[in-house]
This record gives sequence, structure tokens and C-alpha cells, in this order.
Amino acid sequence: MGIETRVLAFYHTGKRKNLEFVNPVYKVERDDSEELRQKIIDMSYSDWKKMGFSKGTLHYMKQNAKSGKPFSLNAHVRERLEMV
Repeated sequence: MGIETRVLAFYHTGKRKNLEFVNPVYKVERDDSEELRQKIIDMSYSDWKKMGFSKGTLHYMKQNAKSGKPFSLNAHVRERLEMV
């Protein structure tokens, strides 16, 4: 049974007089930067192939970079991109 369920049950059975739910505060730390996004968008498929990666990987990374949403990269991909 979750905490919210327990609080609601106690309220209904009279064990608690007040009902209070707290919304958790989420903090999203972005793993990407504008500079890294721009590198991904500007990267040509031929240069990417020379680095030893597949065309499909760059395709999906470009989609993520253009979306504006936070995304993560594998460590070995990030290292190679930071060298460029």
C-alpha cells in the first residue's frame, strides 16, 4: 500500500483529522548542452561514420537534439563528440 493510499484510508476511518497530499518537487538536470546539441545537428553522416558509429545512431540523436527535450548520451558517444 502506498503512502497516499494509507493517508486516505486513515482519513476515511477517522484515524486522521486532516487530509494533506504533498506534490513532490522534481528537478530535471539536463545532461546535454546547447553546444553539444549544435554539434550533433551540424555533424555530417560521413564524419559520423568515420568516427565508427552507425548512421541510425546519428539520425536518432539529431531528432533528440532538434526536439529541445532533455536527452542522454552513452559515455563513449559523449567522449567522441567532445573531441570534435
